[in-house]
Amino acid sequence: MSNVSKGRQGEDMAVKYLKRHFYKILACNYRCKMGEIDIIAQKGSYIVFVEVKYRKDAEKGMPYEAVNYPKQQHIKKTAVYYLMENNLGEPNCRFDVIDILDKKITHYENAF
Repeated sequence: MSNVSKGRQGEDMAVKYLKRHFYKILACNYRCKMGEIDIIAQKGSYIVFVEVKYRKDAEKGMPYEAVNYPKQQHIKKTAVYYLMENNLGEPNCRFDVIDILDKKITHYENAF
């Protein structure tokens, strides 16, 4: 299975997880000139921007460790663009990471 296929599989698992936890999915694989965000969801009054990281094992470290500072800044810039593009003003926002190690899901709310 290619890395792209594994990534999509991880994102599908994350979407199912979020739906089970009463998140409304607004967009998947949102792309714009600023970059990409894996999942954009809403829970209550929050718009939640979710980065999904999947790994088969921890040989190269935990999945969430790949969401480093430069990646976080890139996601934040893309989120601002999404909010402007959709005329959402300045809602409550949160940046989460969903870490999938094999099939175990860990959800880090307000990760950065």
